[in-house]
Amino acid sequence: MAKITILLILYVDVCIALGFYSYLRRVKKIIGFQLGMNISIVMGGMTALLSGILLIQNYPFHFTLITVITTLLGLTTGALFGLLFDYQTFVSGLTNGVIVGLMSPMIGTVIEMPSLFIWFVHAFFVLCLITIFVSIKRS
Repeated sequence: MAKITILLILYVDVCIALGFYSYLRRVKKIIGFQLGMNISIVMGGMTALLSGILLIQNYPFHFTLITVITTLLGLTTGALFGLLFDYQTFVSGLTNGVIVGLMSPMIGTVIEMPSLFIWFVHAFFVLCLITIFVSIKRS
């Protein structure tokens, strides 16, 4: 995939995460802590996974820096989504973001068909978001 396409996809992912965060800030009163924990784990992990794979595909010779960046992104995203609910959710989102952030550049370096894998992970991300929206509506 071309570098500009990968950066555009990363930009769209960030916009989706920010939009979802603003939506959750409005409806956090109706969300239980179990669903909140799942939300923080999913968002921290998926942000780290998507950013790690996209960045390592774009900059393949900067492995250490990309690992640090994706770990910080996953940590921050999981923590911010977790802080919407309670301290236990904060810790769960934070730790999941760190673990996935450390592993995602490793996954990105060994994939053989990057475009297929990137679209597969994004489809999984969209499926997770749809599941979360349905769960929020039912709570």
